Amino acid sequence: MSRRQWLIVTVGLLTMVAEGLDAIVAAFVYPKLEKQWGTADRAITATVTLSVLAMVVGGAAVGPLADRYGRKGVTVTGLTVFSLGTAAMALTDGIGAFAGLRIVACLGLGAVLPTMMALVADWTPARRRGQMVALAFAGVTAGTTLGGILSSTIVPAFGWPTLLAVCGLAPLLLAPVVIRYVPESVSVLASRGRPVAEIRAALATAAPDQDLTQVALDRAAEPRPRRRAASRAVLSGGMARTTVLLWLCFLVGLGAVALILSYLPLLAERMGLSSAQSGAAVALFGWGGLVGQLSVSFVLKRYDRFQVLIVLWALAVAALAAAAAWTGPFAALLAGAFVLGLCLPASNSALQVIAAVAYPPSARATGISWANSVGKLGPVIGGLLGGLMVDAGWSLGTVLTVLAAPVALCLLAARALKARSQEPRPEPHTPARPLSVPAAEQA
Repeated sequence: MSRRQWLIVTVGLLTMVAEGLDAIVAAFVYPKLEKQWGTADRAITATVTLSVLAMVVGGAAVGPLADRYGRKGVTVTGLTVFSLGTAAMALTDGIGAFAGLRIVACLGLGAVLPTMMALVADWTPARRRGQMVALAFAGVTAGTTLGGILSSTIVPAFGWPTLLAVCGLAPLLLAPVVIRYVPESVSVLASRGRPVAEIRAALATAAPDQDLTQVALDRAAEPRPRRRAASRAVLSGGMARTTVLLWLCFLVGLGAVALILSYLPLLAERMGLSSAQSGAAVALFGWGGLVGQLSVSFVLKRYDRFQVLIVLWALAVAALAAAAAWTGPFAALLAGAFVLGLCLPASNSALQVIAAVAYPPSARATGISWANSVGKLGPVIGGLLGGLMVDAGWSLGTVLTVLAAPVALCLLAARALKARSQEPRPEPHTPARPLSVPAAEQA
């Protein structure tokens, strides 16, 4: 790992903080709109739904574009659109303009995570790729925690528009850093037929201390047959089952976290706990997630990524069962919340690593973006199902017991992913061709 590679990982982590900061809109701004503007619940619900769909569409659309035309440009564009859209929301005085800008901002945000994760994966050594991707993804939880701190200090003193301005303009500072210090992926440069000298210069920028004279780049300068589109590679016969298994895990993993964060306070208060006590349980879940994601980034350096995911899902099932059985004592609830925080967000980090490594470099952004887009639907489905369970009067223990079933299904999916990774599969893109031999060697 060179200094430039560490800088790329750091930029990736800070970019993911912007993704985490976005959670403050739903948690702290929407309730203020209801009080100050008298906005109807239906308008808020419609805005939330359309925002999530915008992130799904943004992420799904940019993956193939990033693989074909460049990940760096898509990342900068998405970051700029999200930042300016979020900051402009502070200037609105009605739900119509607010919702429109929110949708535009979410379109940009949907493009940021998959393309930035692909850049981190592209520019880190294969042996440490899993660790670095997980470390960068931990910025999401760090951003959520930071957003809570900013909200508690800025909103009471300056109001929610100032909070939006700060959380929108701060990520914009990362755009020139990405432009200046993060080179375009070599796979993109090669697929676009860029000169060998340009590709070698990009490699030298990221790894200035390495001897690159033995790196064979002759193939990049040769005429290339038309290659299969990245979207077809992700859904092709060789990768289709892997893709479906990944989508299932992303859907359940993100949905389970959203359901716990959304309904844990309400269900805890139904048990007779105070708002402060329920807030403490949610806070411990968040801190557990941050500790878990940071820890798993170092665990992945030494252990197989699939085995780590299997262990995390198994611990999550056990924690859900234990929390469902002992939700009465407040101390048990706190312990269960912290353990679930350790396991569920960390498993989502491991999923990012698996998605980043599962697909070939030429289809990496598409694979990551589509998996995350499907995962974005998890909070929507989790919110709907959680609302139905709450309306039916189910207790916290019952909800956690039901939640253990899809998590157990993901445990089986993780085992299937591990088995799939051990199967030999042909390269789904351009067939391998021998490198050209210099004339001196031919002689």
